[in-house]
Amino acid sequence: VLSSDLRDMSPSSDVSTSNAPLPTPPSSSVVSNLSNLHISETPPLATTTSRTNSSSLALTYPTDESSMPSHVLAAHTSYTSSSPSCDAEASLVCPPKTSNTVLLHSCCAPCSGAMIHEMLRLNLTVSVVFYNPNIHPYKEYLIRKVENKKFCEHLNVPFIDLDTGKDYGSSLWFSLAKGMEGDPERGRRCTMCFDMRMFKVASYAKEHGFPVISTTNATSRWKDTKQVDGSGIRAAEAYGLEYWEGPWKSDRLTLLKYQISAERRFYKQEYCGCSYSLRDSNLWREKEGIPKVKIGGEEAGLGERY
Repeated sequence: VLSSDLRDMSPSSDVSTSNAPLPTPPSSSVVSNLSNLHISETPPLATTTSRTNSSSLALTYPTDESSMPSHVLAAHTSYTSSSPSCDAEASLVCPPKTSNTVLLHSCCAPCSGAMIHEMLRLNLTVSVVFYNPNIHPYKEYLIRKVENKKFCEHLNVPFIDLDTGKDYGSSLWFSLAKGMEGDPERGRRCTMCFDMRMFKVASYAKEHGFPVISTTNATSRWKDTKQVDGSGIRAAEAYGLEYWEGPWKSDRLTLLKYQISAERRFYKQEYCGCSYSLRDSNLWREKEGIPKVKIGGEEAGLGERY
């Protein structure tokens, strides 16, 4: 549950970074012990059932509007006021054109929930691949990866970890980001970041027989969908694959994503992932008199962790 100030923060808020100190890239010796990291268990969460038209697509997300982030509240208001057919909205998610076998790049468990749900609902064969050398610091990276893996194990969905080596690819990411350290969210650095990850995923998909790729980055409210899809399309074309686009930010899928995150008590990260987004988030918070981002633990910088 975030404060109203943070819920209303625009994903593309302009933060001046020209004089801001740059983060230090990780050293070659990184934390390898998971014992000190808190990965959430998943006890049942009481929810209030919302209006539904199809039992197979029932939405039972918590309908306490005071607890909803602004984008979820907007989806809830739109969805309940217009009363669309769940089945009609679901039909907007069309299967891939070339194959039912999909390699889904995942950035974190919260962004994965609704997409994986839809893929399984469509009887697709889906495997999840994790390649995110942008996430920093390493403690945050491990929390997101371990929770993503646990979620896939819960669903019996194969989880492929491509982040290997002593620094999980972060040194390469920092080298590619040189000269773009002060760029804003949705700028050149984000394009580089999407390209780096999607070309790696496409290369793996080609080598291992996955005709279709997609990414959970397309579900994030912080990201420009066209920018994300552009990287996916370029990577797919380079390797002769199909990049699967979908209405991943529709009202129904936004609410489904919220529902799954609440039910599974996913760890709610407070920034996109890279050290520069962490820096800019904290600069904005300092300006607004808001506590800094907290990584790990039971409490976030603001409100509840889960």
